[in-house]
Amino acid sequence: MNKELVVVIDFGGQYNQLVARRVRECNVYCEIYSYKTDLEKIKAMNPKGIILTGGPNSCYEENAATCSPELFQMGIPVLGLCYGAQLMAHVLGGRVERAAVREYGKTEVHVDNSSPLFANVSPDTICWMSHFDYIAEMAPGFKAIATTVNCPVAAAECADRRLYAIQFHPEVLHTTEGSQMLYNFVRVICGCSGDWRMESFVEESIKAIREKVGDGKVLLALSGGVDSSVAAGLLSRAIGRQLTCVFVDHGLLRKNEGDEVEAVFGEGGQFDLNFIRVNAQERYYAKLAGVTEPEQKRKIIGEEFIRVFEEEAKKIGAVDFLAQGTIYPDVVESGLGGESAVIKSHHNVGGLPDYVDFKEIIEPLRNLFKDEVRKAGLELGIPEKLVFRQPFPGPGLGIRIIGEVTAEKVKIVQEADAIYREEIANAGLDRSIGQYFAALTNMRSVGVMGDERTYDYAVALRAVNTVDFMTAEAAQIPFDVLQKVMSRVINEVKGVNRVFYDLTSKPPGTIEFE
Repeated sequence: MNKELVVVIDFGGQYNQLVARRVRECNVYCEIYSYKTDLEKIKAMNPKGIILTGGPNSCYEENAATCSPELFQMGIPVLGLCYGAQLMAHVLGGRVERAAVREYGKTEVHVDNSSPLFANVSPDTICWMSHFDYIAEMAPGFKAIATTVNCPVAAAECADRRLYAIQFHPEVLHTTEGSQMLYNFVRVICGCSGDWRMESFVEESIKAIREKVGDGKVLLALSGGVDSSVAAGLLSRAIGRQLTCVFVDHGLLRKNEGDEVEAVFGEGGQFDLNFIRVNAQERYYAKLAGVTEPEQKRKIIGEEFIRVFEEEAKKIGAVDFLAQGTIYPDVVESGLGGESAVIKSHHNVGGLPDYVDFKEIIEPLRNLFKDEVRKAGLELGIPEKLVFRQPFPGPGLGIRIIGEVTAEKVKIVQEADAIYREEIANAGLDRSIGQYFAALTNMRSVGVMGDERTYDYAVALRAVNTVDFMTAEAAQIPFDVLQKVMSRVINEVKGVNRVFYDLTSKPPGTIEFE
């Protein structure tokens, strides 16, 4: 795409993709590359600015992730965040040491408003700190532009060279004015005009898909969720009937969802698509029998996912491309985005088998966050009901059932989840909560129902608020709503005698249970 670019260089921290998300909020396009990327490749991209992310290590350790001093001599503005700030100081002749007092969490920071980095930022602002090391001595030419009680160099600048270092994390929501700081860097210091919009992404993606596919055939993995629905709309706009959508009902969907998906995308629905439904419930249950480890379940579901598509492709004839609704958080959490550690394998990313019988995989949404996917869906004219549908993972209820997956357990969680979603909607909370669902724990406990002893399962209710699905906080659902859900689940769902509400944020937890 012919547009302004900010390059984010990844040093391995878990918040790193949020940097890209915040830059895009400034209507500036950015891409993420590992610190191992050759500097000549970075130069060839002609970026307007470079951001160095956080990371888990100490920059002065042997074999620590590093960069060439030449990176700071290109005449391009550079912003170092946390580890990136320390690395900038270390490489340019400063000194980084282990701090006597670790700073972690919300911290009051005093900033120098004469720096363009802190224009329109409160002189005393709350920022998110997370560091053991600190800049003990600034590199030549730098001056401190922010301090805390325990950190004399919370931020530093070399204005002549347009080099900036921030010890805290402006990309997380806990830094109250972090978005303004990043806006100042990309729009003011880097001089970006902010010309990247979702409509341009849609237009360019359609053009790129047509060029790549030519007169070939594409098979799309359609789950009926937000991501695959938007991918279907994008591909349909680009190549029309060259696209065949295959919906695999693996028996791990929400209650009645298979029929709902077919009603929208099948014959008589609102999309002009080639649609095939494959009922593979028994096949999946057989493969998952006895399996309890979450990663193994994901990989089994992922492999069967591909095998079904290979079989359908053979029935259709020559198929050149497999398309999937993979989005950026899937890539990041599967350890395929820069240097981040593997959190979990997503069924359509890290869970792919080594052998895939297609020429190539097309993932048109691979670089988008969830809210960007929704914006693209609206731009494509997809109905709001689909665009704002509750997110649902590709492995489905397979990762909302702790332990072995059985038909009985699937039935329990389907019924409990349907009740939960119904009561959330009845309370008028369905558009104010980011994601909510019921999961089945592997815990069984003694209960009393109708004066008789029971020994049944516990259902866990999950509800979170999130902007980008990289971080999340538990939603505060009114207690009377939770009480009503609890009462209905225990009375209406056979095999359940206890209901929990999960308060865990992300991090340290994930949004899904496994």
